Amino acid sequence: MIMAYHSAMIDPERIVAARRRIAPFVHPSPLLAIGDRRYLKLESLNPTGSFKIRGFFAEALAADRSALHRGILTVSAGNAAQAAAFVAHRLGVPCRTFMFDTAPPTKIEGVRRWGGVPVFLPRQALLDWLAAEGWRNEPEMFIHPFAGDELIAGHASIGEEIVESVPDLGRAIVPVGGGGLISGIGSALKAHRSGIEIIGVQSDGYALWPRTFATGTPPTPVPHTIADGTTGPWSARMHAHLAAIVDRWITVPETAVRAAVRDLALGHRLIAEGAGALPFAALGFLPPDDRATVAILSGGNIDTTLLRDLLA
Repeated sequence: MIMAYHSAMIDPERIVAARRRIAPFVHPSPLLAIGDRRYLKLESLNPTGSFKIRGFFAEALAADRSALHRGILTVSAGNAAQAAAFVAHRLGVPCRTFMFDTAPPTKIEGVRRWGGVPVFLPRQALLDWLAAEGWRNEPEMFIHPFAGDELIAGHASIGEEIVESVPDLGRAIVPVGGGGLISGIGSALKAHRSGIEIIGVQSDGYALWPRTFATGTPPTPVPHTIADGTTGPWSARMHAHLAAIVDRWITVPETAVRAAVRDLALGHRLIAEGAGALPFAALGFLPPDDRATVAILSGGNIDTTLLRDLLA
């Protein structure tokens, strides 16, 4: 059953069309039951180790063919860069990725594995380039890492898969960086049933969105978190999406994020990066509830040295 949707959400018809486009390239990810009506959605098992390929395929396949043939360009902390490279490889076009010069080696290697060319910039310089829409001076077709409607509609396919597998879903817990993932999942879930609670999670080492909605003013935090995939900038456009979609915010202590990576590895045999472990960590900060709950394990591209230290 399709419910009414808020104008800041992604149109259900766009979501259905995006899911149809990406179907030849993206298979549904597994849903793992972990007890007490709680589930993990394992987006870390996608080919590049994160959910990002969904949105990048959706955006690339919706583009004009002449634009796509110029190649793909994106900006990324790592996972979007890998997705861009993978999608470009599968579609037979070149790819460049502008990345933070602090990107984990695992993610840089992933870009190069699929033929992408990483270009490194300091964090602030890269954020300034993004805010100034510097991509307009580049030859390739630019895919925004979190803000495009087609990209968000591609991510929404996760929500479609969840409601098909857990028809009595009560709440979904999603890590938030730029906001594209939770905007897509939330749009899909609330289109099916408005009462599903959408919970956004960030670390206290970079609590940009919880602080923004608590105070009304976007802060400018410096990242101090292993969840590098959630350190995107504030965006007015994404603020509107999140205001309409997110019902609750949880700020997880950084110590709990680190513990969650370890617990997932040792207790569930799952490799999660910091951002991917955030929703699992957030389960411990929610009050008891008998509703079915799905936590999105968004990615597993953790630096091997960091993983070794966390498991020691």
